[in-house]
Amino acid sequence: MRQSERMESREDLNSILPYLPLVMRSSTLFWPSQVVEALKAMARGPLHSRVDSGELLFLAISDLRHSLSLSNHHFAPSFPQGYALFFDELMSREESTKWFEEVVPALADLLLRFPSLLQTHYQTADIAHINGVNTGLRLLRSQEPGIVLLSQELIGALLGCSLFCLFPVTNRGVEHLPTINFDQLFASLYDNYNEKQENKIRCIIHYFERIFSHMPIGFVSFERKVLPLEHLPQCISYPKAEFWSNSVIPLCCFEVQNSGLIEDQSSEALEVDFANKFIGGGALHRGCVQEEIRFMINPELIAGMLFLPSMADNEAIEIIGAERFSSYTGYASSFHFTGDYVDKKDVDCFGRRKTRIIAIDALCSPRMRQYKQEFLLREINKAFCGFFAQSKYQQYKRLFPENGCSRAQLDQNIEDPISRSRSNLLVRSHDNASTSDETTEEKSVNQVIRNYEEKGCESLGHEDNNIGIVTGNWGCGAFGGDPELKTIIQWLAASQALRPFISYYTFGLDELQNLDQVTQWILSQKWTVGDLWNMLVEYSYQKYKGQTDVGFFTWLLPSLFGHDAEMLDLPNTP
Repeated sequence: MRQSERMESREDLNSILPYLPLVMRSSTLFWPSQVVEALKAMARGPLHSRVDSGELLFLAISDLRHSLSLSNHHFAPSFPQGYALFFDELMSREESTKWFEEVVPALADLLLRFPSLLQTHYQTADIAHINGVNTGLRLLRSQEPGIVLLSQELIGALLGCSLFCLFPVTNRGVEHLPTINFDQLFASLYDNYNEKQENKIRCIIHYFERIFSHMPIGFVSFERKVLPLEHLPQCISYPKAEFWSNSVIPLCCFEVQNSGLIEDQSSEALEVDFANKFIGGGALHRGCVQEEIRFMINPELIAGMLFLPSMADNEAIEIIGAERFSSYTGYASSFHFTGDYVDKKDVDCFGRRKTRIIAIDALCSPRMRQYKQEFLLREINKAFCGFFAQSKYQQYKRLFPENGCSRAQLDQNIEDPISRSRSNLLVRSHDNASTSDETTEEKSVNQVIRNYEEKGCESLGHEDNNIGIVTGNWGCGAFGGDPELKTIIQWLAASQALRPFISYYTFGLDELQNLDQVTQWILSQKWTVGDLWNMLVEYSYQKYKGQTDVGFFTWLLPSLFGHDAEMLDLPNTP
């Protein structure tokens, strides 16, 4: 097949082309001629383009948009004032001079190369077809698992289009795509000035300054992960309640971090993004909490907002390789850009930094419904979708031939989770606590996990067995979830996903001041995932029915203490 036929018949390219500012003809991607001339002038510097202020930069952008027939694609009304405010007033004279004399010309040059970069990307995607997986830029629609692998240079060009507001936006809502242009980001600065908005923009500007001083040469992958709602071969489907209540997986190690930040951790781990169902949340608007801050200090994450529609309940998004460029202090209104950050993370064989970020969206303002079993199930399956690697399916199948439960467990009579009394569980826990012997099932599970060998760099989705979970108060804070409930849910999901550990950052939350003692006590009882899940279900049932008004930890530990004084062997907090 000739090149022209290949390009014009590509499903991946055709799916994303309506959302790009480029034109394709005779199998070639290109800018309209007026855009090329304008970008060439900008690339020669302000003496030729006369673009030396925020006001004039906006006028140049307006001309570019007119040449792309985007004049009817409305942007935020205060966008021009926001541009002028930042570049002409908030920037120092030295910063402004560097921006217009060095960065803007370099950005214009990169945009001139954008069509050829994209064509090279698709050619490389064909050559590097990994295990039959297409890695080309495309719309990763809901319920369609897949991976897109982008070079950091191509991401720089995409974010340049965002800064200049060159992406068509008319049909993005139809596909449930998030914001991608930066007009709202700048308009919000003018409409309701506050320092955190200025500092968000400073992170973005610093990113462009950095890449044009030394263009990074790595790659970033974006993966839509899906737990199929129906049974499909070679993958784990969306679990039902019985999957969890019957699980014999041992609980993984639980580490409590009472200080520090998720993004500063140094382990090989999957770092949780407390996401909005629209990836990035309010990053390009006024938002400035956990997800939005991460997108500012690792701006390459923003590229995913171009082609990743909103997540359904059975979906998560994993991003590997995004480089961190900025340091910061504060949170929300106190957020402040403090300067450069040099990312020293190792690089894998695909050229991705070993920074793994998993975006999972929790229930928003769940109030009492979070204690209903259907919503417990929604939350634990959302976390499990993010934490589980489908590349481990064969390992999982060997361990659990019946979709997550051991055959020995399935041969037993399945009890209703509410009817499994705490007293029976506590007696068994006390027996377990009195001996160091593992059960046969626990030995077999742990042995297989230990023996599962790395198969090498054979697929983008493959990972080592030592990749744990680093998380915190997911779905709490602005989303209003119960911190104790969400802590246990994430622990259960991480354990069921065969993760070796979960490292939990409490961010000083009062409700979690005894978290280390509680989790160490639970581990000392050798409960399985099923055991702890059933306890959580019983507590939540009582909470929803108004039979208890205390938190899960308070409900759990006093009942243990009161059952048998000899059972209490609570480890001391170091």
